[in-house]
Amino acid sequence: MAIKFFGTLGPSDITTTRTLLHETIPITGSILSGTYYEANPGASAFGGETNVKNYSHGMFQAVYDYPYLSSSANHIFDIAMGYSSTSVMSASTSVENAKKINMYNMFAQTLLGYTVSGAIEIPESDLIITDDDAQMREVFFVNFSRLLMKDQIKRGTFSISLITGSTSLAPDLRDKTSLPITKLRDVSASNIAGTADCPAGDYGLLFSSPLTAAAQGLVFYQAGCAMITASMFATASGEAYEFENADFTTNPDDPVGETYISISGALKSLPMSSSCDEFRRRVGNLSFNNTTELNSTVYFCRAPANKWNYSSNPTYTTGSKLRVKEVASDTPVSYITTVGLYNANNELLAVAKLSEPLKKDPSNEITLRVRLDF
Repeated sequence: MAIKFFGTLGPSDITTTRTLLHETIPITGSILSGTYYEANPGASAFGGETNVKNYSHGMFQAVYDYPYLSSSANHIFDIAMGYSSTSVMSASTSVENAKKINMYNMFAQTLLGYTVSGAIEIPESDLIITDDDAQMREVFFVNFSRLLMKDQIKRGTFSISLITGSTSLAPDLRDKTSLPITKLRDVSASNIAGTADCPAGDYGLLFSSPLTAAAQGLVFYQAGCAMITASMFATASGEAYEFENADFTTNPDDPVGETYISISGALKSLPMSSSCDEFRRRVGNLSFNNTTELNSTVYFCRAPANKWNYSSNPTYTTGSKLRVKEVASDTPVSYITTVGLYNANNELLAVAKLSEPLKKDPSNEITLRVRLDF
């Protein structure tokens, strides 16, 4: 039978703490394209990865760590693409032109907000808001699931490797070992000045290795989203690297006879889902540390020397004598086994069990630290 003894907790007995827990999340390129690849998916069908789900609206695709029809599949992230209405890619003749502009505007206004004049803010490759030359007008979006990013992406940990060479070097992009790789890293985490007005929280700039003068993308920590500029797939001379033409009708496992298209041509003439396929197959590896924010309230329950040395439990006495005393002059003894937290109305809110009973007598004082996580 449990016997209750009450004590009041004052302000000095309660404190709060905040702990950040981190996990490393590595995503290999083979999962994104190759591991669950189905050979010969059909004429004029581009792809065949059973862990990639394309929707009928065609505006983005969802990537899973296992074939998405399986109950074991976990959603990793979504891939989308778009361009600004001021982009040179924007034209009435472009395939799904309105969809691409709307997708771009949706991400831009959600992550960056609006300018003082009410226009949608354009992503930039630096932190100088007025530098229009640094604007990213054609962008691929990688939107991570909450399962992976938890509360946010840890600053300075995000990196992504992309194939930036011509696909004519190796048309089958499942083999990424021999192709030129450009690695983007978040190296701006210690300098985020100018992001305070960003509605999606803080963001970092993604620079290639070795460092280049301008960033090639942005990563939004709290939103769990990365933007990669399409200019990643263009040469220094301005000539675009070749993408596979998603409309080819030859065997996808056979590079002979496949056709290629420039990045600018892909953004304009291919559907959004096909452009997402192109980007996804060029991802070598991707990694970051997620963050779980653990908030705790700590209660210091103190049992001073002159309190809680007795028990009103009926089994504590026998024949009007204390069971724990052999000699009348011995000090009283009790054992603490449980701590209960009550509100002002004496309603039990939480219970903490000790791993073993603690002996309490007038010669000692015990402080129990009870932590509630949420």
